[in-house]
Parts: sequence; C-alpha cells; structure tokens
Amino acid sequence: MALSNGRGTTPATHDERKRGIRGWDKHTWLYVSVIIAVLLGIVVGLAAPEFAQGLEPLGKGFVALIKMMIAPIIFCTIVIGVGSIAKAATVGKIGGLALGYFMLMSTFALGIGLVVGNIIHPGEGLNMSGSSYEVEGEASHTTDFVLGIIPDTFFSAFTGESVLQVLFIALLVGFALQGLGDKGKPIMTGIRHLQTLVFRVLGMILWLAPIGAFGAIAAVVGKTGVAAIWGLGLLMIAFYITCFLFVVVLLGTLLYAVTRINVFSLIKYLGREYLLIVGTSSSESALPRLIAKMEHLGVSKPVVGITVPTGYSFNLDGTAIYLTMASLFIATGMGQPMSIGEQIGLLVFMIIASKGAAGVTGAGLATLAAGLQAYRPDLVNGVGVIVGIDRFMSEGRAITNFSGNAIATILIGTWTKQFDAERAKAVLGGELPFDESTFAGDDHGPAEEPAALTTGGADTGTR
Repeated sequence: MALSNGRGTTPATHDERKRGIRGWDKHTWLYVSVIIAVLLGIVVGLAAPEFAQGLEPLGKGFVALIKMMIAPIIFCTIVIGVGSIAKAATVGKIGGLALGYFMLMSTFALGIGLVVGNIIHPGEGLNMSGSSYEVEGEASHTTDFVLGIIPDTFFSAFTGESVLQVLFIALLVGFALQGLGDKGKPIMTGIRHLQTLVFRVLGMILWLAPIGAFGAIAAVVGKTGVAAIWGLGLLMIAFYITCFLFVVVLLGTLLYAVTRINVFSLIKYLGREYLLIVGTSSSESALPRLIAKMEHLGVSKPVVGITVPTGYSFNLDGTAIYLTMASLFIATGMGQPMSIGEQIGLLVFMIIASKGAAGVTGAGLATLAAGLQAYRPDLVNGVGVIVGIDRFMSEGRAITNFSGNAIATILIGTWTKQFDAERAKAVLGGELPFDESTFAGDDHGPAEEPAALTTGGADTGTR
C-alpha cells in the first residue's frame, strides 16, 4: 500500500473503507476458512484419533511449501529493508531517533516474548512430533556455526538449507547497493519487482492454509487429546495478556513519564481506529487515520510524516512478541526446548529478518519458519500447527503494532520538541474533537511524506 498523503481522501483509502462496508474480501474468506478448518481438525482429532494422525502429511506438505519460499523472501526483504533504513537515516535527527527507538522497542518486545514463553512453557505436554535434536560440544559448535554462515559460493546459499547464509548474502548485497548510490537504483528496483513476484507466489500458497491447518491440528489433537486444545488456548491467552501488558505497562509508563499523557486516554481517542483494525485484522487500514489524528493531537507534520511510515515497517511490537512466543511453543510442543543460546540467536535473527516485509500477508509466518530453519531445523514442521491458531492472534498483533506506532509518534515529537502538549491535553479532554465528517484533524493541510522516505506497507493481521 502506498503511503497516504494524510488527507484520508485518496482512492486507496476510499477503497479500504468501502471494502469494510460492502462485504468480505478474499482475505477475509481465507481467514474464516482457516478458523473453520481448525475447528474441524479438533473435532476429527477427538472423534477419530488414529485417522487424524494419518492427516499429518497435509500439515507437513504445507510447511514444505512455506520452506520453499524462505530463501527468496529473506533475500528480497533484507536487501529492501537495508535500503529503507538508509533512507530513513537520511532525513536527519527525527529519522535517526525513530529508528533507534524502534530497534530498542522491537528488542524489548522479542525479549518479553521469550521471558513469558519460558515462564508459562506453552505447548508443554503436547505430542507434536517425535523428532530428536542433539547439541554438540559448545566450542566446536560455536566455531562451526560461525563458519557455516559463509556459503561456499555466492549462489549456493540459495540452494542449501542454511537461512543464515541467505541472510549474510542479503546484508552484503543491501549495503553494496547503498554504496553504489544512483547506479544501484535499477538493481534495487529489480529486487522490488522480484519481491512482488515472490510474495505473489506465497499468496497462492497461503490459499492452502486451511488444508494445512486442518491436517496439522487434527494430527496433534489425535496424538495428545484435550491437552492439545488446552496448550493452544494457553498460548493465545498468554499472547493477548502479554500484548496488553506491553502496551499498558511498558509503553504506557514510558508515555506518561515523558509526556504526562495517560495511555487509556490515548486509547479512547483512537477508539474508532481500534474498531477498524479488529474489523479488518490489519493495522494498515488505520494508517491514514493515524496520520491525521496524530497531527490533530499536536504532533508536527514532519515528525508524523517520518515516524508513522517508518514505524509501520520497523516497529512491529505485536509481531515480535508473537514470533518468539510461537517459537517457544513449537519447541516445547515437539519435546525439544530451546537452549538459552539458541533463544538469543533466534532473537537476533528475528530482529533483522522481520524488517522490510511489513504489510505482506504470510511474511510473519515465513519469518517464523526461517528463524526455526536457521537455528532448529527439526522444529520447522511445528509451523503447521501455528498456522491454525495464527488467525486467532492476528487482531492482537495488529492492535499492538498500531498502539506502539501511535505512542512512538508522540514520544518522538516530544523528544524533538515538535509536540504541542497543551493542544494534546485539549484534544484528549474532548475540547477539540477530531472532525470525522471531513476526515481532517486540523486546518493546516496534510502530512507531507519526506522525499527521502518510502514505506513498503503496514502490518497485516494475517501475516
């Protein structure tokens, strides 16, 4: 989705609003189909356990298709992500401060996901696989691991099974293209076109998600029984609670400490946007409204124009929490918990790999599979179970991502002294209501998109 100019009157915005009013689009049908498939899988697993276990290849086949797309997805998104970071950095103090804040918050979110996952042990007692995994001697393992990141040839990284080799090549290419300047633009454009093709193929594969989810859930329930349902439910509940605490406690405390704004008053102010996100399972649908409302709140146009689009690509707190909790759920459910070293390595990988693919349906699932493929290849098949409950957690990811970006915009505005605190007090107090009829938050025009910055989209709940 192209970045709105902030007026909220672009054709794309009208299309989004009409789509939410007139009926379901194809992605909504896919969403519902996966939920139905999960419920059917649970019924079959409980009613016919032996038959259900025989459906496991359906889930494995779907995961194999996802694995097939990992290398091109990681390469394209990392190369483009490096370019986006460089562009954001060129817009000066605001861009640099925003990027630093986003990286810090993403790391916090990933870390919180790991901490919660280690405390509640989601997936414990499940029988997702009989796979085994042995850790070699620490010294030789570390040496082999580091040397293994370097591929034999430039192209062999794309034909092997090491995702870290692809990541290594992608980072080299990304920084090399930045060094080429204008000469590298045609190559970057070509990679963007390749990314469009790759995600088109991924979108086709995702239409098989209901079949994969049905087979995977049925097999797990058939092996484990009611305990599987409890394990899946525990993960979803823990995820939503973690996201709520992250927004209210961590971000809310930071917001109040810096601006003296109560996070609940901000949530109330953005109430319509939250309803829109829940209805569409995507924070992207609320992007134009967030731009307008942040300006109306008193954040300057330059800060809004830089922070919001950059945040939609780089500040995905809900997705970060989901990635780490889902990884630990799979590891525990397959009876092979991750070591602390593996968890830290996975965290670092997720920080890098989750950038640059924002707004693309299925990208989060591919990133999860890529992280497991890089550090624990024996756990990748567990992604088939996650795809089933992924849909139930999409709104939580989207709302958390949206909240994080709204709070970040106010914080960046305050730190750069481009935030009118008195106006914000009046707006949140109801004295200066947002004009819904004209979709204009104030009388000073739209937010300008910085020429040096573009965004590849926003988070979608179905990722």
